[in-house]
Amino acid sequence: MRIVYFFRYFLSVLGLAVAMVLPVHAADSFSPNVDSEGNISLPDDFWRNMVHLGSWFVPEGGASGFHDVYTEVETVDAYRRTGQFPDGARLVKDTKDRFGNNPVWGDGWGWALFKTDQPKRNVATDYKSDCLGCHTPVKVRDWVYVEGYPTLNKP
Repeated sequence: MRIVYFFRYFLSVLGLAVAMVLPVHAADSFSPNVDSEGNISLPDDFWRNMVHLGSWFVPEGGASGFHDVYTEVETVDAYRRTGQFPDGARLVKDTKDRFGNNPVWGDGWGWALFKTDQPKRNVATDYKSDCLGCHTPVKVRDWVYVEGYPTLNKP
């Protein structure tokens, strides 16, 4: 099984799953992929419009499989300049705690997991139980395994 992150977050005939987090631009102006309650949807044609950061393999558990991570070019540029993910980055960086009542939002991020058998449904229900277990080792790096994303490094 394959899983794709837009952060924390690739459909194929081989049964690949998608995990992603998407951008929020302002409290009153959400991404077309994040509704007013914080529900995250998979964007169309992201393979053609986003930058591949890197890939991971998770051997077991509910998120097992290959995780391919994508983001937008602007996020790569901002990270290379500052070493930080900007608010609104697709890796859904949310510094304003916009969705405090939605259990897939927290610790500065929106979290999502999309699988090939249900590509329009975020199967993550609570980021604390569904996501943090794997991301705790990189808490000091804003919950992101940046060392596996060579695209974020300056050439």
